[in-house]
Amino acid sequence: MNESHQRIAFGGSCYWCMEAVFQSLLGVEKVEQGFVASHDEHHAETDFSEAVIVHFDPVRIPLAVLVEIHLHTHHCTAKHSRRERYRSAVYVFDQQQSIDAQRILAERQADFDAPLVTRVLPFAAFRPSEQQYHDYFYRNPQRPFCERWIAPKLRVLLQKFSQQTDQQRLKQAGIDTSGKQRQDTEQR
Repeated sequence: MNESHQRIAFGGSCYWCMEAVFQSLLGVEKVEQGFVASHDEHHAETDFSEAVIVHFDPVRIPLAVLVEIHLHTHHCTAKHSRRERYRSAVYVFDQQQSIDAQRILAERQADFDAPLVTRVLPFAAFRPSEQQYHDYFYRNPQRPFCERWIAPKLRVLLQKFSQQTDQQRLKQAGIDTSGKQRQDTEQR
């Protein structure tokens, strides 16, 4: 990893979905999928939860944009029964990231009608998923899971964050990047 690059981890939905979202962004150098554990004096967050570690160039894609994308591509306000496995979180690697992430979440709260359940937690450990699941969407874009769950998240990404997307990569995976679908969605 380049010395000027940073890393941040996100949890919220399945790691296949999050991996595809962050792999589709300009300025993201690498995405590791698997399970992240945290520790926090206020919560017993020692269990592993599905997550991704995103290695990024903050000059090309700022942390604030990554956090905003994360919020808009998973159910960041839902307190559902699977939150242990799919903890909605921004896992930080240092105190400055924690301060920045908390500020960004507070600023982005206005984008949502319900309170965010996404928490800022210290990163403690990572356990990668099995190799066969890595790069899942881009190896299998026509699989039913990809079409049903991942492709809609990528369309949201294109609709709200088109300037940050690697449109060529999305197009090669069969995602419509023409803007027509985005315009149709915006008119509804």
